[in-house]
Amino acid sequence: MGLFRRRNNNESVGGRKTKILFTSDIHGSETAFRKFLNAGQMYGVDALIIGGDIAGKNLVPIVHRGETYLLNGKEIHNLNRAIEEFRKSGTYYSVMSQKEYEEVASDKRKQRALFDELMKDSLRRWSEIAEEKLGKKIPLYVNLGNDDPEFLFQVMGETETMRRCEGNIIELGGSEMISLGYVNPTPWKTPRELTEEQIESTLVKEVEKLGNVERAIFNLHAPPYGTSLDNAPMLNGELKPVVKGMDVVLTHVGSSAVRRVIHRYQPMLGLHGHIHESRGFDKVGRTVIINPGSEFSRGILHAALILLEESKVSGYQLITG
Repeated sequence: MGLFRRRNNNESVGGRKTKILFTSDIHGSETAFRKFLNAGQMYGVDALIIGGDIAGKNLVPIVHRGETYLLNGKEIHNLNRAIEEFRKSGTYYSVMSQKEYEEVASDKRKQRALFDELMKDSLRRWSEIAEEKLGKKIPLYVNLGNDDPEFLFQVMGETETMRRCEGNIIELGGSEMISLGYVNPTPWKTPRELTEEQIESTLVKEVEKLGNVERAIFNLHAPPYGTSLDNAPMLNGELKPVVKGMDVVLTHVGSSAVRRVIHRYQPMLGLHGHIHESRGFDKVGRTVIINPGSEFSRGILHAALILLEESKVSGYQLITG
């Protein structure tokens, strides 16, 4: 679709016209999160939406010995620079003594507890960053994805800055948004997975809460099966990509239930994520569906800028920065 034109001062927003910025799968990258907030301000959006998978995946211990800091046995010459890189890539870190390191390294329960606390601390930090940058000017709607533990909803509830999506009907410029961060089963058995039957029954119950489904937004972390948004590498029995010739074999891994529900109810817009390498847009019937993709480990923001007008999606574009 065409790029956005400059808006005249007398054109309304938030009612007949609403501009939103959507991203997903930033996996602990504070750099990507900051870029998202900055982009929302730069584009003058009416709402910011994070579709899920906000938590990081990795934790590294930094051992403090006197004046020296060690990572994997090697000295860190610039601790602040190392921390910047960790926050960029979405890697959690913890500075500890040699004794503390040995205690944590030998106890998986302590490792899990430390990881959980760092996830909570990171999300609280992000909330403070959002409060400082946005104040009450632009609402920030956040959902959890399949990789996010459920207790992060409690952390979000500690502040008014991050507004929970899942379980709530969100009003966006005359449209209603339903959300679901659970996905269909994956080989990795992530924290928030449901069977296709469970996804479908859950979504139908959410749809029944809507006043006008044709103007609705479905913020569903799992993309619809069999579209351009759900192509991922086919995996073998060792969970490694299947390669034929010089090419990685791709296969559809999205949710058939999500596709059925979208096809049945035909909402205005579908916002999706989960499959990092399937950045793009498509349609299921009349419904525009978008996956902004993800390169969180490099601190790169992938997002979708979307203009809603009356009962249709009148413009959208994928942005990278």
